[in-house]
Amino acid sequence: MWVRDIFLRRWEQVDYENLVREMRLGDQFKHFNYFRMSPDKFDSLLSKVKNRIAKQNIILGISETCQAIWDSLWQDVLEPPTTEKWKEIAAGFNNSWQIPNCVGAVDGKHVVIQAPPNSGSEFYNYKGSHSISLMALCDHRYRFTLVDIGARGRKSDGGIFRNSEMGRKLINNELNFPADFPIEYGGDNIPFYIVGDEAFPLSNNLMRPYPGRFLSQGKRIFNYRLSRARRITENTFGIWAARWRILRRPINASLDTTERIIKATICLHNYLISNESEQYCPTNFIGNEDNDGNVINGQWREGGIPNNVVNARRLGINNATRNAAVIRDQLASYFMFEGAVPFQWNK
Repeated sequence: MWVRDIFLRRWEQVDYENLVREMRLGDQFKHFNYFRMSPDKFDSLLSKVKNRIAKQNIILGISETCQAIWDSLWQDVLEPPTTEKWKEIAAGFNNSWQIPNCVGAVDGKHVVIQAPPNSGSEFYNYKGSHSISLMALCDHRYRFTLVDIGARGRKSDGGIFRNSEMGRKLINNELNFPADFPIEYGGDNIPFYIVGDEAFPLSNNLMRPYPGRFLSQGKRIFNYRLSRARRITENTFGIWAARWRILRRPINASLDTTERIIKATICLHNYLISNESEQYCPTNFIGNEDNDGNVINGQWREGGIPNNVVNARRLGINNATRNAAVIRDQLASYFMFEGAVPFQWNK
């Protein structure tokens, strides 16, 4: 069910109260399946949004409702982290995934859309569909931390990250990351960094896997340890697309409305995973690991991986500096010794 329809039912004075009363007195699963949240959380959300959508004798469209959700929630659920918040995220990654100084996992996706009128090939991507891009940084709790929305599908994948606000701020060291800090006693200071796959460029604040197939044990283990943290983004995007089904098919709306839909659903995802994670995102819904480090797929995959949110390809030109390569080697050494986990040796 799309949340806009819920709000429209309320303000069109359709039999909203009876609908909600029936669900609250009946099957709670039915209520969640329809609203994507519990009655209490829906009421809390409605109290935040209602002043923006209650217009006398006016039925709001999806675009206005999505904008109202964004305006009402983003400062609570998507405000750029402070230095102290980055430290909390780094502690979470280290506790959950045993990767020090990591403040997020980044990925880029193409969100498939119906081609806007008279757009030609501007939105045509390498997959043969039309899309806009979504660049996102995610934290250890499967929440979106920073997002950049709207680059045209035709745009070179190599330029998406570099030209995004997130990418520019990372390159220019403007994200308020904490000061460099040693990852082991007596060791050198290491920058705080985000992790990405081979599509991203290696830099002091962005670690990517070692390239190649026949790697040394140290490099192979580094890649494995990095991949554990990077699964955060796969799960975050998967949960997001599975819960908000408008994302499971090409979005047929104006470009402005499409961007507002993406922004609203991201805010709703963060709002619910922060306040009602046991219902919105229970443990078995998320991909996880067993005690031997084997991956357990989450239930969000049961409906099939959404084909409307597809991977971007190369997202940056990999002109790595010597210093970035040294930092990666230092992390690889740490994972081989003091930072080793028992199950890494057979991966």
